[in-house]
Formats: sequence, C-alpha cells, structure tokens
Amino acid sequence: MRDLFNKPNDRRGRHSSKWDVLESKFDVPSADGIAMWTADSDYPTAPCVLQAMQAAVDHGVFGYWTDNTEYHAAIQWWMKTRHGWDIDTDWILTCQGLGNAIALCIDVWTEPGDRVVTFNPVYHEFEFKIRKAGRVPVQCPLKREGDSYNLDLEDAQSRLDGSEKLLIFCSPQNPSGRIWSAEELRQVAEFAEKNDLIVVADEIHHDFIYPGHSFVPYDVAARDSRDRSVILTASSKTFNIAGLKTGNIIIPDATLREAMAQRLRSLDYSPNRMGLEMVTAAYTPEGAEWVDAQIEHLIENRCIFDDAVNAIPGVRSLPLASTYLAWVDFSGTGMSFEEISRRVRKDARIAPSPGPEFGPGGETFLRFNLATQAYRVEEAAKRLQEAFSDLQ
Repeated sequence: MRDLFNKPNDRRGRHSSKWDVLESKFDVPSADGIAMWTADSDYPTAPCVLQAMQAAVDHGVFGYWTDNTEYHAAIQWWMKTRHGWDIDTDWILTCQGLGNAIALCIDVWTEPGDRVVTFNPVYHEFEFKIRKAGRVPVQCPLKREGDSYNLDLEDAQSRLDGSEKLLIFCSPQNPSGRIWSAEELRQVAEFAEKNDLIVVADEIHHDFIYPGHSFVPYDVAARDSRDRSVILTASSKTFNIAGLKTGNIIIPDATLREAMAQRLRSLDYSPNRMGLEMVTAAYTPEGAEWVDAQIEHLIENRCIFDDAVNAIPGVRSLPLASTYLAWVDFSGTGMSFEEISRRVRKDARIAPSPGPEFGPGGETFLRFNLATQAYRVEEAAKRLQEAFSDLQ
C-alpha cells in the first residue's frame, strides 16, 4: 500500500491552490518549482474513498440529501477507535471545512472589536480570520525551550485586558507539531475559565501522530469545561479531501451547540452531499489501514528531510511528534529572514510557508510540507543543501 504515496503525479494546471500560484505568490518558477506550503498532500486519497465516489458517479443522480445517520456514526466510530473519545452524534454540527468553522465561531461568540486569544507561533489563518471579522488578535507567545514550545500562561495573562471572548487553540500544534499533554490541556481550560473564554480547539491534525507519542482530545482532558468548549475536527488533512469542504464542529454543551446551530440555520446551510459520502467512506477500518500506511510514508519523508536539513550549519528542523509540516529554524545562520527566504525561493526554487506569518516566534522559520512523494522530498533536501552550500 505504501507505493500509493510515491506514485509520480503532477498537480500543476489543475487549479491547485498549492501548485498553481508558485510564480504569482512566491516568485518561484512553475516549471520546476516545488510547492511545500499549503497543508494538503500530493498523493490520491484512500482507495475506499475513491470507490465510494465512483459508486456515487455510477449512480449518476446528485439530488437533495437526507439522513446523516451513517455519516454521524462514522465520525463517532473514528473518534472512539482512533482517539478514545466517546461522543454523542447529537453533538456534531457540519460546516464547510475548518476554516469556515473558525470564522463561524468568531461570528457566533464574539462581536466586532472583541479580542481573540491565540498562542503563537500558530496557524496563520487564525489571525487572518480574526482580523477579517473586525476582531482584535491577542498573540501570546509560547516559550521556546530547546526543540519544544511550552505554554507561558503567566505571560499570556499579562497580555489580557478583560475584553477577550474567545481562545482559538491548536492541538496538535501547527506549525511545530507539538502534542499537548492532558495536564497542559487542563491548564488551558483553567486559564479559559479564569478569563471567561470559550475555547475553540482545532484538532485537524490529530490523526498524524508518530510512534512514541500519543494524542489526547481536548474534551477528554478537560471534560469539566464542556460549558466553554468547542472542538473542531475534519478528515480533510488526513485523507487529502479538503476541496470537498466538509468539517465537524463538535459541541458537547447544549447551550453552546444551539447558538451555533441557530447561526447555521440562519445561513440556510446544509452539508455537501459528496463530502458526507467521502467522510463516511474514510472513517472505516479500510480508511484506518490507509492512514497507518501514510504515517509510515511520512516517517520516511521526515527522516530524509531532517537528515539533510540538519546537516546545514545553523539550520534546525524541529523534531515532529505530529503533523506532516517540518518547522525549520534558520536563526543559526545569522542571516536575515529576507536572505533566508531569497535563497530558498530563488536558489532552491522551493515555496514553503513563511515563518513570520505564524506570529511571534516564527521570525526565523520556514514551514515545509512533507506530505508528498519521497522523490520530491529528496530533491527539495538536495536543493536546500546547495542553496546554503557556502555555510558548509
């Protein structure tokens, strides 16, 4: 099965947001540039998902949809089997992916001018969505200790003024791949209670957990805080089906859930039928087997990339516990971010995500997506070594 992840393909010219903006966004040549920014993968989704889609195509009718029982049951089975999380299917609300979910949460539980808390560096879309909604981001730096980022809640507390309403929390942490312990998650819950914050826990990367590590869902760790907890999950990263725009807003508390449900009703929102069928097919034993094979593939890619990058003097790829996103620190080179970026984009012809977009702590970093074929990772690693060869 692992050969599925290394079969050559070319996504250019197929309206891929990852591959078709290399020149316009990064000034990286389209012909031989390597896209390593957007967090989607370059290999096809699981065979069981493709089979379900083919069956739907063969049926040929795509009318209105009713009865989400199988879809909800699949989510319930996956969360219990893969994450030890017992959920009631009534808790599940469906949205157009987690970008949409984050925007909805900001809309439902804050007002224009309210402050929204994040722990940085963190997924850049959090801040972008906060600002687009007319809210004010409160960026609370994580404490870098060696290769790990840790919570600094004392510092975070000093940055609050009492007008904050929401805390958007990334678990596992993007971009560093950090997995929070149950105790740390409870500390976040206590911080939220102290400051009367609703916690929106984005757990989209929770299926990418590497050997020797374990993931604890926020609701499992902080069960006593359900009256202020909203958990976001999706199969989109795991199965590379983000374009189907289907995600889950899981809300155990009835009052919070009704507030979101009312907003969805007011928007006359109903889920994408094909997205529901794909998720139902993905969250199965066959899908789980495919995910396990994908993890093995990502481990190999991670080793290829880290061995090469860490051999460059002054460059450090932080060890990943989760995600398929390498978080690489170039601070040891002594170069400005502009020079680092120029070498990577112009000399190596690679488009990663710029670290400064992730907020405080990302100033000397680039984030590289490793969810691609091994030959691309090998080529990227070779180009990076060549681009910084004068340091060796």
